Amino acid sequence: MRRGKLPVLSLILLLSVAVLFFASGPAYSQTKEKPTQLSFSNFWPPAFGLSVESVKWADEIEKLTGGRVKITIHHGGTLTTGPNCYEGVLTGISDIGQAPLQYTRGRFPLMEALDLPGYPLNGIVTTRIANDIYNKFKPKELAGVHVLYLHAHLPGVFYTAKKQIRTLEDFKGLRFRATGQAANLITALGATPIPVTKNDEYEAMKKGVLDGTLGTPVSFISWKIGDIAKYATVVPKAGYITTFFVVMNAKKWHSLPPDIQKVFTEASDEWIERSGKAWNAVDTEGAQASKKIGFNWIIPDAKEAARWEKALEPIYSNYEKAMQSKGLPGTEVLEYRRQLIEKYAAVYQPLKWW
Repeated sequence: MRRGKLPVLSLILLLSVAVLFFASGPAYSQTKEKPTQLSFSNFWPPAFGLSVESVKWADEIEKLTGGRVKITIHHGGTLTTGPNCYEGVLTGISDIGQAPLQYTRGRFPLMEALDLPGYPLNGIVTTRIANDIYNKFKPKELAGVHVLYLHAHLPGVFYTAKKQIRTLEDFKGLRFRATGQAANLITALGATPIPVTKNDEYEAMKKGVLDGTLGTPVSFISWKIGDIAKYATVVPKAGYITTFFVVMNAKKWHSLPPDIQKVFTEASDEWIERSGKAWNAVDTEGAQASKKIGFNWIIPDAKEAARWEKALEPIYSNYEKAMQSKGLPGTEVLEYRRQLIEKYAAVYQPLKWW
């Protein structure tokens, strides 16, 4: 009798366990944490080198959070345009945004120091300096968002469609695409700045609205400047800089649990160096493409370059005066920037393409 009852008892036990398992299944699935979905507005096209790095950054966030965060990147300004990107993050149109600081001119007065000339030819240097200055001064102008990281390209060159620029006097009468601090730079050199967006510069040069534009070597291929420009003049310390932000909506940031915030912070710290390297890579690629077709690179000698640097001196004093009128530490920022340029220039060698 006992031997006959054992299978029945075992069967009852197994059925009970099965009922409990299936009964608890729906409850478990309902309490399982759903991933946090974040939107990322990126003003560059998807194939551009820094867009590719942004995708890798987003993938790293997803990996390190075990899938608890998923970031959808909207490339090419399809969610918010470059000039509207920062405002879009502030108002929650996008959770994260990437665009140039200078596209919203006047909104980030203290940070305009980042886009002043005077850097060596290395994107890691400019990028590290941008982050160091932000982290030291934490300007209130960026208090409305959480800054993940900043990055900046190496000093730009002067592209011209018809006229060669070999001396300071050659700028006279020329119209250049320039925005932000770059507009002040162009004015100081003797040309006229025209606030045309990067997306519109090709047609503007083609139609003769512009005589030239500012860009780094990657512009030769990514913006097809090589199709309409015949010359490019390089004076590193007179080259313009553009600093780019990667920021998150403050409310969204504070809604994230501490361990997720830590992942964002650590990944973003890694992407500072990676972004600088990415800028160096895309500009090297552009320079190599130009050399293959025998593009005309013009390199003024040291004496002439010193004249350009001298002509640019007023923009530094003008920056200091502007910051003083706003009660901002412009002088301290410029001094710290000088120290950082000296520090990082000793670590990272300048690129050379010609």
